[in-house]
Amino acid sequence: MRNFYFNHDGNVDDLVSLILLLKMPDVKLLGVGVTDADCYVEPAASASQKIIDLFGQDGRKPRDVAKSNSRAAHQFPKEWRLSSFSFDDFPILNEHGEPQTPLAVKPAHLDMIDKIKKADSKVTLVMTGPLSDLARALKIDPTISNQIEKLYWMGGALNSKGNVFEPGADDTMEWNAYWDAPAVKTVWDSDLDIVMVGLDSTDQVPLTKELRLRWAKQRRYPALDLIGQGYSLVHSFEAGSIYYLWDVLTTLVSNYPELTDSKQVRTDVITSGPSEGRTYQTDQGREITFIQNVDAKAFYNKIDELARLN
Repeated sequence: MRNFYFNHDGNVDDLVSLILLLKMPDVKLLGVGVTDADCYVEPAASASQKIIDLFGQDGRKPRDVAKSNSRAAHQFPKEWRLSSFSFDDFPILNEHGEPQTPLAVKPAHLDMIDKIKKADSKVTLVMTGPLSDLARALKIDPTISNQIEKLYWMGGALNSKGNVFEPGADDTMEWNAYWDAPAVKTVWDSDLDIVMVGLDSTDQVPLTKELRLRWAKQRRYPALDLIGQGYSLVHSFEAGSIYYLWDVLTTLVSNYPELTDSKQVRTDVITSGPSEGRTYQTDQGREITFIQNVDAKAFYNKIDELARLN
């Protein structure tokens, strides 16, 4: 059984990732933290509580959900964040009333420290939002890095264009990095073993009409029913825009590395100016594991396989 801690920022892809983590039979999920980034933290934390109630298994599920009090340097667009309210309102998550999984007393960065330090073995840390809580945790107690097996982070981009189209930004950065670029730098300057799942690889796993229909035909499985409902909330209305399974790829790679291939690269991050948040390759940077290519068919099949488990 592998120990995991999951820190996410509450949009559809994050909440689907939580479902799949709870479904992994060899994963013990020690804790969940929710950052007020690509969501509103109250409904996203509430939805996380209800997902744990519905899909958590005794002995493998977290005892609570921690809300982050980290704040953005650059906040996500409001229109993207609203889906957390709708997800939290799905009937399948509310038919049994108020959530039984409580909220943690401490904010997410302190909860992360506690859960990691109390673990009986090293912890795999999966983060599908900004790195702010981890950066704050490392500043308070740098020794937690000794108890972290690896950090899997959905963020950054090396060889592809970024996805931030904001005034003053030069479009070279990815949103989770742009939200708090100094936090990325703090983590990069640590001795953690980092696996970066950036836009370069997530762009290989789009959300397609065929996927929506595939999940719709499997509604008899509660997890796939909820996954299908969740993705019904997201549509890309801009010309040429596509929604990708960014966070789900990161989550699955953390336990099923055979779905991708990777290479070791040296990278750094820009923390100010028009390229704030840009991750880039440089011989003077720190070494990370960079996910390159995805076996997309195997990836989509793994989602279905996990979601169908009892």
